[in-house]
This record gives sequence, C-alpha cells and structure tokens, in this order.
Amino acid sequence: MSENKELLEATVKGLQDKIGALNLELKHKQQDLEDVNKPELTELQMDTINEAVDTALGNFDLDCGMFDYEFNLSYDNKLELSSLTFTDTYDLAEAVIRNIEKQFKIIEDEN
Repeated sequence: MSENKELLEATVKGLQDKIGALNLELKHKQQDLEDVNKPELTELQMDTINEAVDTALGNFDLDCGMFDYEFNLSYDNKLELSSLTFTDTYDLAEAVIRNIEKQFKIIEDEN
C-alpha cells in the first residue's frame, strides 16, 4: 500500500514538473509570437537610444509654466500642494525624439 502511494506521489511530482516546463515553454513561444513582426535592435542600438533619452531628459529645462497645480489650505493653516500635473508632454517627447534621431541615420522602409 505504501509503495503505491509513493509511486503515485512520484508520478504526480513528475507530471507537475512537466506541466511547469510546458508552461515555461508556452510563455517563451507566446513572447516569440508577439515579437515576430517587431523590428530588431542590437544591444548597441538600444544602448544608444537609452543614452539619447537620458541626455534629452537631463538637458530638458523644466519650469513652473509647464505644470498645472492646485493648492489647498490645511486644517492647521498650512498651504499644501494638492495637485501637480505636467502639461508640456509634447515638448518633452519632441526633445527625446529629436535626440534619438540625431544618433541614427533614418532610412525609408522597403515597403
């Protein structure tokens, strides 16, 4: 009786391991399917893009006019900033895109 239980436990463990391996393989294949039509980047290109974004963000000048903000008066008569919203996303995005474009030679698609 004990041998049957041990055999069944071993079988269950083996099947669970196989299921885990199959789920992992499924996850990889699903990611491959998602990536199949994406353009490819080398690690050097990705590093160049990351550096360009970091530079653009580091050099971007933020000022108070780029934000909408609201103040509240608290119960102990302290002025509190209750809301701060960045409103100049277009200019920031443009700065990032321009800095990335400087790093690459842009070519026409073959299509």
